[in-house]
Amino acid sequence: MGSPLYWTAFLGFVALLLVVDLGVFHRRPHEVRFREAIGWSAVWIGVALAFNAFVWWRSGSRAGTEFLTGYLVEKSLSVDNVFIFIAIFGALRIPPALQHRVLFWGVLSALAMRMAMIIGGSAALQRFHWLIYVFGGILTLSGIKLLVVRQDHGSPGRAMQLVRRLLPSTDRFDGGRFLTRENGRLLATPLLTALVVIELADAVFAVDSVPAVLAVTDDTFIAFTSNALALLGLRSLFFLLADAVQKFRYLKVGLAGVLIFVGAKMTLAGVIKIPPVISLAVVAAFLAASIVVSVARADPKARDTLVLAGGWLLLGVGAALLVLPGPGIPLVVAGLGILGRRHAWARSAAHRIRARTARWMERFRPKREEGGK
Repeated sequence: MGSPLYWTAFLGFVALLLVVDLGVFHRRPHEVRFREAIGWSAVWIGVALAFNAFVWWRSGSRAGTEFLTGYLVEKSLSVDNVFIFIAIFGALRIPPALQHRVLFWGVLSALAMRMAMIIGGSAALQRFHWLIYVFGGILTLSGIKLLVVRQDHGSPGRAMQLVRRLLPSTDRFDGGRFLTRENGRLLATPLLTALVVIELADAVFAVDSVPAVLAVTDDTFIAFTSNALALLGLRSLFFLLADAVQKFRYLKVGLAGVLIFVGAKMTLAGVIKIPPVISLAVVAAFLAASIVVSVARADPKARDTLVLAGGWLLLGVGAALLVLPGPGIPLVVAGLGILGRRHAWARSAAHRIRARTARWMERFRPKREEGGK
């Protein structure tokens, strides 16, 4: 799919989406509310899934699975960008009505940067194979650091000081303009300062995200398109998670697991070949588990509901496996034990199963001892 025709068609499609987004739906600056953010998140995810279906139809299940895995990896790593955006907008006091404008141009320039880095990184890997171990090591170390340190990103004050030192600027806003004139001088408004700092932050995050997607696929077109469609949804993701991102307490643990996994996968690619569908399942499992545990930790009612759902799941899987000798019984007992916290019938059923199992074991134990003699 990496022909010039497909590259041109995809870039034209992205340009059309951006023109419609900024020129039609966000022509007038306004504060993006939670409901609107949900709607736009659904739109961007729908676009990504539709393109994923096209890739699957055009190039087969392997390419489709690689695209979806790369998209999930980049989408999950984008959550870290949300933390940085919150800090930048808060430090520069960017009004909510102007934040979408900054993010729009930030994403546009980030797309160009990612395209150059992915093409360059892919070409470097093809020419210098030993770089696969460097990229894999970077990802693994990044995951371990995220897992062990797990510190807040803090205030982006140093980056802003550097930008203001190099770029004459003012604290005064001039509508939605990035540049304004004061006393005959052309100065950067806080919007331009925020945009430059966001680009610097994205360059730092690209050090992780670009090797991560190249660990998932060696197809440059799939790597870029999955990154691009994840980035396009980053703006709505920001407005959706800006108030709730702190509640996902264990998300960083899940992200660390994703980075360590893809880093190990990349490093051991010459020894162990992991099918794309396994990679997709592992990445999805890490992210889902971290989100579920975060929600359960923050809300006791949600925790109780999730525990009961887990009980029903174990009970259902155990019942399905009862046709096999042995594996289904422990799962059924575990599921009934969990459900027994709320339902008396589950406690009674678990007790009867344990009692019958104990009698069955006692019946065969003497025979085993006699046979052993």
